[in-house]
Amino acid sequence: MSPKIREQFERLALRLVELDRTLADPQVTTDLGRWRALAREHAEVQRAVDCWRAYRRREHDLEAARELHAGESDPAMAALAAEEIAAAQADLERLDAELHEALLPTDPDDARNAFVEIRAGTGGDESALFAGDLARMYLRYAERRGWRTEVMSESAAELGGFKELVLRVEGENVYGRLRFESGGHRVQRVPATESQGRIHTSACTVAVLPEPDAADEITLDPSALRIDTFRASGAGGQHINKTDSAIRITHLPTGLVAECQDDRSQHRNRAKALAVLQARLRDKERSERQAREAATRKSLIGSGDRSDRIRTYNFPQGRLTDHRIGLTLYQLPDVIEGDLDPVIRPLMHEDQAEQLASLENGNA
Repeated sequence: MSPKIREQFERLALRLVELDRTLADPQVTTDLGRWRALAREHAEVQRAVDCWRAYRRREHDLEAARELHAGESDPAMAALAAEEIAAAQADLERLDAELHEALLPTDPDDARNAFVEIRAGTGGDESALFAGDLARMYLRYAERRGWRTEVMSESAAELGGFKELVLRVEGENVYGRLRFESGGHRVQRVPATESQGRIHTSACTVAVLPEPDAADEITLDPSALRIDTFRASGAGGQHINKTDSAIRITHLPTGLVAECQDDRSQHRNRAKALAVLQARLRDKERSERQAREAATRKSLIGSGDRSDRIRTYNFPQGRLTDHRIGLTLYQLPDVIEGDLDPVIRPLMHEDQAEQLASLENGNA
């Protein structure tokens, strides 16, 4: 481990002492936002420092075992020392990797809940059906991980699936895992309406937006909003909406629109639509800021352009290909049923590997 890396962890140990002292100050609890930020930082720094202390302990263990092995004449004791040397070296290798990961810059949005927006693209009815497949895939993945989901708005297609669907996903590290899903998703399969068995290619776009905290929300000028009410669409039944409870909110300066018709309460639909609009405005501001700062480093989610083709689902071959990292899996049925981790994990690891390489180059 380089001296510069060691210096960074020594500084983190000092920062932990400072955070302990700050959080013990009763005045800090009067500002809930600041207290939460400090508590999050404390948890991250504590994990890194604990790992650093474990690394230092194993370094001392390795040094002691080497000294014992070098000066030991008893074969049995020498063998024990050799075993300890091997164990300490293995632990140090593992801890070294963990320490480098601990130094990676963390996206504060990773721990947030997220809005998942799915829109049918080219391909007509087949694209809408594929949008329904993607929605089911994400819902089942969320169920596997114990996340909670809520439909914020939907526009059903005539033959099934969706023209557009917006989901809110709540749970641990939701955005950190789902952020790699933003982009263009392409499907290759024989549609149910195809009489000659020809394979068609259709596409959908997915956008994953972090849900902002109340303290981070953009202040909306009421005069900049146009709020329309309308009757929610549906197939009927005992709960058919007989009142204009659905809400559509348009942000006039940007033209961004959010709507919600999931709840029979106009008040709750308005609150949900505002939450989606906040997330879209925040995402737009962040994208524009990154463009202004030319922060266009190579990224697994590309430029954020919704037309980017990130993944192809080939049903006849049971094959899934993620074009960003050249990943090919022949387990498409499992993925469509919500087993997304074999796809997401390699994307996360590749992202970490790129950041680690940048970190090493910066400390060389």
